[in-house]
Amino acid sequence: MNNFEFYNPVKVIFGKDTITKIKDEIPKDKKVLMLYGGGSIKKNGVYEQVTSALSEHTYIEFGGIQPNPQYDTLMEAVELAKKESVDFLLAVGGGSVVDGTKFISAAIHHNDEPWKMISERQEIQGTTPLGAILTLPATGSEMNCFAVVSRGEDKLGFGNPVLFPKFSVLDPQVTFSLPEKQIGNGIVDAFVHVTEQYLTTSKNTPIQDHFAEGILKTLIQEGPKTIEVKGDYESRANLMWAATQALNGLIGSGVDHDWATHMIGHEFSALYGIDHARSLALILPSLLREQKEAKKFKLLQFAQNVWGINTGTTDEKIEQAINMTEGFFNSVGVPTKLKVYNLGEKEIEEVITSLNKHIPFKLGEHGDIDNDKIRTILKRAI
Repeated sequence: MNNFEFYNPVKVIFGKDTITKIKDEIPKDKKVLMLYGGGSIKKNGVYEQVTSALSEHTYIEFGGIQPNPQYDTLMEAVELAKKESVDFLLAVGGGSVVDGTKFISAAIHHNDEPWKMISERQEIQGTTPLGAILTLPATGSEMNCFAVVSRGEDKLGFGNPVLFPKFSVLDPQVTFSLPEKQIGNGIVDAFVHVTEQYLTTSKNTPIQDHFAEGILKTLIQEGPKTIEVKGDYESRANLMWAATQALNGLIGSGVDHDWATHMIGHEFSALYGIDHARSLALILPSLLREQKEAKKFKLLQFAQNVWGINTGTTDEKIEQAINMTEGFFNSVGVPTKLKVYNLGEKEIEEVITSLNKHIPFKLGEHGDIDNDKIRTILKRAI
């Protein structure tokens, strides 16, 4: 096991009718900026719950944060927060809103251009405290200190322990109104988050491995129920908690990480507007096939412990596990082929060019995924 430090100060408030509890989590003397996305919270009752809970607070609002939150939009919120002397941020939405709010938290206090915190890794100079009310289980941003922000065709991530939310409210009931597409995206996003930390090297980390396998098996068992059985609270609760556990730092402690699927996927989102999770589904199966030898031990473990595959040769077990993973993504409505988006070899070259601009080094836990491998992986996915 690798050396590690694990730190996670986020207070999670989980369960039915818990949004009201934010009134006791945000000090009454704080001026709150409530941030949200395209306005769906005003259609599903969440907005009313939040504003009711904030009835004893002074608060203002900022809506319109996009999926793959855009820098220019976030900077409008930064200017509003400065103008209004806001001293607490409340993200109400999915991972993009939470990510954007983390950026805003730090950008309010940055003396240089805030984009440089991401593009040049400038030191964060201060933060405004933030809380989150999660409406879409997917990214795990509600319980980690990382964020991804887009600026045109640049989609970059950053993170710092000062960006952890003070609290996150997870009420599975708020997911009942989500479209099937968003639920499917959330399932796949969480699944790939786990594989990026689990399907790497063998480090004799049975606790992390069994935790990871438990999350994957939960997603496989409960994910389809969230789509097939409308309004089933238990399956939504299990999905929401699994997505949070997938990227709160626990299963990633002491193990090697990959993240090549995410790095490549970010380019598809930035260049072609493909949903984040859907970009991951395009890449992961082909990447696992290309990296089969380097990941052989963990892929065999994955086949046996997650998919219950116990017959055949090692290669047969691994290929069956990858096929079942691909089938699982498709079963929750998430395609795994580039042709679905009318993308081919021309776009592959565009992705590689853009990726080289953003990530000037080889990818993967072994640092062995170069341009030729990326090209092979993406051609497999056509």
